[in-house]
Amino acid sequence: MARTLRLAVAQSTVPEDPTDPATLRASGAEVRALMREADAAGARLAQFPKGALTYPGKHVMSSGPPGTLSESDWSRIRWDVLREEAESIADLAGQLGLWVAFGSLHPLTPPNRPHNSLYVVSDRGRLVTRYDKRFLSNTEVSFMYSPGSSPVVVEIDGIRFGCALCIEAEFPEVFAEYERLNVDCVLLSVMVDDAARAMLAQAYGRLYGYWLGYSVPAQFSATVPAGIVAPGGRRLARCPANGRPALAVADLDLDATDADIDVSVRLARPWRRLARAGLYDERLVSGDPRSETRTTF
Repeated sequence: MARTLRLAVAQSTVPEDPTDPATLRASGAEVRALMREADAAGARLAQFPKGALTYPGKHVMSSGPPGTLSESDWSRIRWDVLREEAESIADLAGQLGLWVAFGSLHPLTPPNRPHNSLYVVSDRGRLVTRYDKRFLSNTEVSFMYSPGSSPVVVEIDGIRFGCALCIEAEFPEVFAEYERLNVDCVLLSVMVDDAARAMLAQAYGRLYGYWLGYSVPAQFSATVPAGIVAPGGRRLARCPANGRPALAVADLDLDATDADIDVSVRLARPWRRLARAGLYDERLVSGDPRSETRTTF
């Protein structure tokens, strides 16, 4: 039986003011429009950016004077509208039979700060899990969010997905952990205008031998658009770099015969595991001065 899943990675417009209901409803409508496009393209899973419904600007939520940073005032956010839009996305996912991963905020019990999260909704329209960003920026941990505590792995049609958010690309241990958890693809959703972070994403495909979905806000796509990286690091698909909402679509095929994917998944990844498991221990040389003396040719 074929082990293939078609992934659609979106670049959608991410608003930074969660106090404006009209802006939140517009972002929800854009997500749903792209979901319909993903379904028409035959996708089983659609991935959206960090904060697809909203990613608040640090000064927008500050409780201090304008232009200053202080503890965020989360009472100003329209949580009711965010919930309505999230529920509408889940309802449409069930209607389309499409899995969806989208970024938003998850409120906790006051006075705890919210999580910055990636929701995963099944093709039956049910919220099946939520990934909470574990590694936060200095501003986020100082003034804005509560960190998450664990990785999240979701299996869809026999293919295993891990989740990561934005600055976590700067923490290789997150991606090494997902390799140990036997994921086939990591969904990395960001809210950043940074070419270097996209290069890191590509490098993880090479280092750990899995596919990687890189979802970025449409407004930052001129620097690096959203796209999909294959095991081995090759870019399979990219959105246009034009600042507009779009999808990158590619098949994740566990039985792919492409030379680079075959080498990465079936040779390099198992070899690295073997090498890390003590392969070299019995071959280490001890007591040989030609090995231990480092100041002679």
